[in-house]
Amino acid sequence: MTDTIFALSSGAPPAAIGVVRVSGPKARDALYELAGRVPAPRRAALAKLRDRHGVAIDEALVLWLPGPGTETGEDTAELQCHGGRAVIAAVETALSALAGLRKARPGEFTRRAFANGKIDLAEAEGLADLLEAETELQRLSAMAMAGGAFSREVEGWRAELLMLSAAVEAVLDFGDEDDVATLPADFAVKIEALSLEIKTWLDRPRAELLKEGFRVVVAGPPNAGKSTLFNVLVEAEAAIATPIAGTTRDVLTRPVAIAGVPFLFADTAGLHDAVDDVVEAIGIERALEALDRADLVLWLGPEGAGPPGAWEIEGQIDRPDHPEKSAPRHQLSARTGVGIDELRADLVEAASQALPKPGDGALNERQHDLLGQARIALAQAVDHPDPLLTAEALRLARVSFDKLLGRTATEDMLDALFGRFCIGK
Repeated sequence: MTDTIFALSSGAPPAAIGVVRVSGPKARDALYELAGRVPAPRRAALAKLRDRHGVAIDEALVLWLPGPGTETGEDTAELQCHGGRAVIAAVETALSALAGLRKARPGEFTRRAFANGKIDLAEAEGLADLLEAETELQRLSAMAMAGGAFSREVEGWRAELLMLSAAVEAVLDFGDEDDVATLPADFAVKIEALSLEIKTWLDRPRAELLKEGFRVVVAGPPNAGKSTLFNVLVEAEAAIATPIAGTTRDVLTRPVAIAGVPFLFADTAGLHDAVDDVVEAIGIERALEALDRADLVLWLGPEGAGPPGAWEIEGQIDRPDHPEKSAPRHQLSARTGVGIDELRADLVEAASQALPKPGDGALNERQHDLLGQARIALAQAVDHPDPLLTAEALRLARVSFDKLLGRTATEDMLDALFGRFCIGK
């Protein structure tokens, strides 16, 4: 943290504007070296940037942002240059030539913000998800987490837990005095209420489902129109669709957003029993594995022969000899487009029920596991008749909360998280 770092924090050149950010103890000196002056704090000023030999680089707006009231909590300077490749390269070269400055590593600005208490770990994870968001649902969920919605909940739970722990400590310290000989009458009630609040978060759809997309597998026997339907749903000629049986040999997946909802569609090999081709047999085995991992199966095969919960699809209705179903969820023709809009709308509705609601925060695997551990510890706190064991259970729950917010975090875990960020963030 003693180094001063810099990086391009805007989009890759060429662009209209390129924002180079400098953060650290030598940010003010760097600004003075390049601009020849330091403007008043938080007031943009026009300056001619020069390298250490006095050669003009660019004319730019410069900002001086003294810490700790900055994004990183450190002294920060911004150089808002023209966004050409040569200009940005020259500015970075000039900064590299200054003592104590170096180019930032991926996620280093955000990691400094975390280290300096500007954001906690849950907010940093939300920010990482926001940078990777590709759909509106992903963006809204990441915004909620990055904005501190979950962190505020955890802080509230932690404060309540400290009050409960204080009650237990009073019994341990002053158990021989009549007024604190036992725990408060509502002790167990308060723990149960806290546990139920945590459960509401544990019961929410997970962030992984939102990130990967609602997995929809198109399945059925050979020549049922699976690949044609798959191509229509992903709006691309991704799968080879022919009348020849066994054309699809592997599971083909494509991520698609429909009405802002993320999907992962999968086309599979035709399912049938008599298989002489070794490669086709492997394809069928992988298709069956895909069915097991699916959130939803669109079944184009014989009615009732699909996996439990599959949607019965009567496809190829443009063909007079197509197999009819008595109670299909959808009748359609992928070739002519009949029934496709209705299927898409139904898929969006089904996925919306399974995915986090717009604006709701969603827990990732790490957060879900830690909250689960906290809830187990709370249950143990109620079950123990010995106040010493109750105090230890409450301490374990508090440790889980601290880990959620990053108050106890390993360097390896931090490296993995902040390594997800781009350089300059």
